[in-house]
Amino acid sequence: MTEHPDLARLQRRLAEFAAARNWQPYHTPKNLVAALSVEASELVEIFQWLTPEESARVMDDPGTAHRVTDEVADVLAYLLQLCEVLGIDPLAALATKIDRNEHRFPVPGAEGRGGEQQPDS
Repeated sequence: MTEHPDLARLQRRLAEFAAARNWQPYHTPKNLVAALSVEASELVEIFQWLTPEESARVMDDPGTAHRVTDEVADVLAYLLQLCEVLGIDPLAALATKIDRNEHRFPVPGAEGRGGEQQPDS
């Protein structure tokens, strides 16, 4: 089983990488969001003209799989850098958003199966 680095360690590595190159002045929220958008668009470009069936098999081709993996890494890198600059804990933000979405979008029919929805307090 491959050991994965934790999120904080990855954020530190990204910050150290930028600091060693004196890139911090350019890592403003505005610039990081723009870069994130560009990288997300590069990921979209890979899938743009694929059919749903082709897109489901995109990782079967090693060359395309490599491109997808690289773009996912770029998107995540810019998102983590943005979170670092803004002081956002990305995992806490995600957990909070999932909680909110579970409340906003209850499971259809759950009320009749012992999963009654509780009113807001």
